[in-house]
Amino acid sequence: MARNTTRPATVERITLGRRQLYMLPTRYGLYFCVALVAMLLMALNYHNSIAYLFTFLLAAMAITSMLYTHRNVAGIEISAHAQAPVFAGESAKFSLHTENDRPRPRSGVWIHCGDRAERLELGAKDSASVELQQRTTRRGYVEMDPIAVSSAFPLGLLCTWSKSFRFNARCLVYPRPHGRYTLTPAAAGCTPQSYGTHADGDDFVGLRAYHPSDPPRHVHWKASARSQELLTKRFGGGGGTVWLDWDRLVELEPESRLSQLARWVVDAESNGLSYGLRLPGSVIGAGHGKHHRHRCLKALALWSGQ
Repeated sequence: MARNTTRPATVERITLGRRQLYMLPTRYGLYFCVALVAMLLMALNYHNSIAYLFTFLLAAMAITSMLYTHRNVAGIEISAHAQAPVFAGESAKFSLHTENDRPRPRSGVWIHCGDRAERLELGAKDSASVELQQRTTRRGYVEMDPIAVSSAFPLGLLCTWSKSFRFNARCLVYPRPHGRYTLTPAAAGCTPQSYGTHADGDDFVGLRAYHPSDPPRHVHWKASARSQELLTKRFGGGGGTVWLDWDRLVELEPESRLSQLARWVVDAESNGLSYGLRLPGSVIGAGHGKHHRHRCLKALALWSGQ
């Protein structure tokens, strides 16, 4: 597919028409043209009517294929949107929705996004969705790469392709949940009183360093394997709040602080704790659940350092 060096237009939805489509012969189309010229010269040299007939028949077939190649792409409606947020280092996912409102199927249509291509088959009056993935390296919003559409259907002699379009679709990327500190009241900036627990409860409230007197069943083996030290589960009967505080991580760089806080958010949510988040210039009150987790991680993803 030929490359378009102009700046991609930003759109919400696009219907491919003749103003957005180009066409050129493929490599096989050029070979086919050379063969036709050779056949025509042979027919002229020998005055062979069968050679004339066969040459013009093949030329008419190639010219007719131009119409079908163009019609195979023209009229396709395309829209895009981002899927669920991801963590830095994971692949952002975008859904590309295509619709064919024509009474004929579309076959051999290719969707190009960056260095990737996905084949698309559309039936008559049909629609289909294609999932496109982009690798992420940092937090914040990542925009969808420009896309283009191409097809060499039906004979592969000609290729039609579209301009590049950039959709108004962006995916939120959370900071990578990473850090050497496990979620304990001390690490999160909590005192036993503010944490709101007492020793004889049955609710899991966090982790602490292992003591020789701790029963083996209370050791959190998965967390211990990650941190390379034995950690014991803490149980309590209170309903206090864990405050995940930016100011408790003064020895870390800003991005490392965000990653550590993201890890605490994930751990607190997975352990069923009530937690709040303190950042410079903003405070998110205590809570728990999917919506609260997203709110905290979004604040970390979009933190601008002010």
